[in-house]
This record gives sequence, structure tokens and C-alpha cells, in this order.
Amino acid sequence: MTKVTYPASDYNALFIEDRPLVDLRAPIEFTKGAFPTSHNLPLMTDRERELVGTCYKEQGPDAALTLGHQLVQGVTKQQRVDAWLSFFNAHPNGLFYCFRGGQRSQISQQWLKDAGIEIPYIAGGYKAMRQHLINVIDHAPQQQNMLVLSGITGSGKTEFLAARKEAVDLEGSANHRGSSFGKKTTPQPTQINFENQLAVALLKHQQRSPHLLLLEDESYLIGRNAIPKDFYAGMQQANVIVLETTFEQRLQRLRHEYVDIMLTDFIRRDGERAGLSAFTDYLHQSINSIRKRLGHQNADELIAMIDAAINEQVQRNNPQLHLEWIGMLLTKYYDPMYEYQLAKKSARVVFRGNQLALNQWLDQRQPQA
Repeated sequence: MTKVTYPASDYNALFIEDRPLVDLRAPIEFTKGAFPTSHNLPLMTDRERELVGTCYKEQGPDAALTLGHQLVQGVTKQQRVDAWLSFFNAHPNGLFYCFRGGQRSQISQQWLKDAGIEIPYIAGGYKAMRQHLINVIDHAPQQQNMLVLSGITGSGKTEFLAARKEAVDLEGSANHRGSSFGKKTTPQPTQINFENQLAVALLKHQQRSPHLLLLEDESYLIGRNAIPKDFYAGMQQANVIVLETTFEQRLQRLRHEYVDIMLTDFIRRDGERAGLSAFTDYLHQSINSIRKRLGHQNADELIAMIDAAINEQVQRNNPQLHLEWIGMLLTKYYDPMYEYQLAKKSARVVFRGNQLALNQWLDQRQPQA
């Protein structure tokens, strides 16, 4: 059988161009980690894969291959080929892969060829592509000049980054805002998927801004996702710029993020009554997650203020009381913590200013800086 492969030397182009991909691995493999444009159309189900794997261990590769063909034949085989044909008819530039670019890819390619189309499979498969993306992350601190954007909670860092071509949004890849109130109504990716999404974002960024990589100042953990060790170490050595804004602007921005957006998302997901309950739980859980550092008295007071604000919003359609508990949260918790953390990196701070000043400063930087 003639093998038609997509070479490992072109992996960067594959990810930068968002090529549609068929992942032939079993669902259990796909769930642990895949790539942003991957679609799971497996050659074998989890159970079929398990049976073939057991046969391989006990009787060897030839017996396992024979069992695989017995398990996936007739109507079952045709259904899987039809699913691939439908995908590639809709995505003519698509590719496919299995774990190592081995038998699953070769068998699937032959079945597709028998059905009238020839699609390249990716050399090296998932394992090689995954390692390639790990290398992209690990080498980024050496290849690009990192710059970290800091700013007190509510200063609008995410909004600022979204408008800069030099930026990569770590929180966007993690689907989390990076604080005790950072949870969203949709789940975070697995650790592997977070890393894959980050690596693809870095590859695309290198096309836009090869000389400077702007990142938000983050803790090692963004929710449950961990920033890769070498990449995080690079961030801890990078110069820092600080975004400044007024207290009132911060209050309004955080009310929009913590209250307006989250309440709307919970109601959209769960319906009005269940959504309001889930929203209340989200605020309570966020306070309780920092209860020890807040102190029990402050935490209890904040929860009481939150409940009063929610009641006022529900009964009178007035969200203004939320500004009171957000203000207390800032003065009692976030602001002191931020000032302490910023003091530890003060030697790395190279510029401070509002959005306009920071934009001007970045625009004036030389490309090679």
C-alpha cells in the first residue's frame, strides 16, 4: 500500500492555518487531550480498542490486527468510512492522524482510498504533534522578548491585551479569569488541551509579532490549569509594565464581569430560577475559597452583602448594591495582596500608566526590542 503523509516539517503551518483534523483515536484518548481543530471520528470504540490491546499483549500483533478487522467490518466499517467521507467532503483541506501515524492511520487511509478519495495522514501522529507543541512552549522564552502586563484587580488587563497584536491571552486558553472569581459557566480545558491551545496561540503570535510577547501577570495556576514550568520561569524574569486606572472604573468593570456577565451566562445555561441559584452559589463559593485569608468575619460580612445585593437586583432590578461588596473585597483582599506582590517585582517594572500611556509606550518600541 502506498502511504501518503503530511510531513512533520510542516507542523507549524498545519496549526497556524487551523487545518481541520480527524482524530482516529478512541474517545478515551481524545478526551484526555487533542488539538483545537480536531474532531473525534475514531476507527475503534473504547471497548474495541481495549479488546485489541488485550489481544496484542496476549497473542501478538498479527492476532490483534485480525481481531481489529473482525470487530470493525460490514455495516460498522461502512458507518465509520461514511463519517470520514462526510467530514472530508465538508473540509477538503482536512487531514487525519492516529496516535503514532501507524496502523490505524494506514488502515483508514486505505479504506478511504477504496471509497474513492486519498487523504494524507499526519506523519508521527498525535504523539509527535504533541511533542512539537510542548517544544514551542518551552522554547518561547528564549526565542522572544517577554513582557508582562501587571495591574491591580479590575484595571482592565484582559481588555487591554485583546487590542494588542503582541499579546497572547493565557486566561483565554485556560477559560478562566485567573482569580478566586475567575470561574466561568463553561468548563476549563484539560491540562493537555490548555497547553495545546497555548502552543498554537504562540505559533500564530510569532507570525504577528516576532519580536515581543506580551502576557498578563499570572499565578502559576490559572484555575486548575498550570502554566508550563519553563514558560512560567521565563515570565518571572521578564520586564513588567503596570496598567493603572481609577477605583471607580475598577468597581464598574468588576461588577460587569462578576455580576452582569456571569448572571446572564448562568441564566442562559440553566434557566432563570436555576441560573440565579447557580450565580449565588458562584459568588458564595468564590468568597469561601479565600475565607482563610479574608478572615471569617470579613467573609461572613461579604456574603451577607452579596445576598442583599442579589435581593435588591431581583426585587427592584437595581444592581448598584453589588458595588458595595466589590469595593470591600478590593480594599480588604485584592488591593493589599496586589501591592505586596508588585513590591516583590518592583525592580522589573519598566513603565506605568493608563491605557493610553501604555499603548503609546508599546507603539514607540523598536521592533527589535
